[in-house]
Amino acid sequence: MGRRSDHTRDELYDMALSAAREIVETEGPRGLTVRRIASRIGYSSGTLYNVFENLDDLIVHLNGSTLDSLRETLEGEPVDQEPEAAARGLVDRYVRFTRNHPELWSLMFDHHLPAGQELPAWHHEKIRRLLGLMEQALSPLFPAGHEAERLHAARVIWSSLHGICSLERAGKLGKTESVKALSESLVANYLAGLRYRMGSPVD
Repeated sequence: MGRRSDHTRDELYDMALSAAREIVETEGPRGLTVRRIASRIGYSSGTLYNVFENLDDLIVHLNGSTLDSLRETLEGEPVDQEPEAAARGLVDRYVRFTRNHPELWSLMFDHHLPAGQELPAWHHEKIRRLLGLMEQALSPLFPAGHEAERLHAARVIWSSLHGICSLERAGKLGKTESVKALSESLVANYLAGLRYRMGSPVD
């Protein structure tokens, strides 16, 4: 069993999140407890309470790490191409991430803090950076002065995509539909509407 002096606080933070990630990916969120995480990294539960306030705090940080991984996946898609191609590429990468890491992805949306507690500002900033990638993809469709509408459009696409992926994960899409078909229809039709509203040519 390791002693507290064996690792720095930052090292314990990384070790705990790595262990928590492994537990969630292999067993789902129900297997996640402070005691199990601590045991996996060779420390006592009390040591982890010196790093995180409680299990909810640890999960918030784990979800933040998942947001970082999702952003890194999406950043592999060039967003300086034609808007529909860029948006479709981001959507494809998002879908791939949800399939490769279904439990971690679900935990980001299924975990709720106790009443009266709010997510920290840094967590919201990570979400904002994800939205920023879709905003970049859509930017050619919006003239200067329409930044709020561009952000709104990015939110609509991400929210709609989340719904599609959630239905797939729940097995409720139906036999005649697929995530690929629905997501491609979402991008094509929504962007066609944006072009029409913004006075851009509709392909």
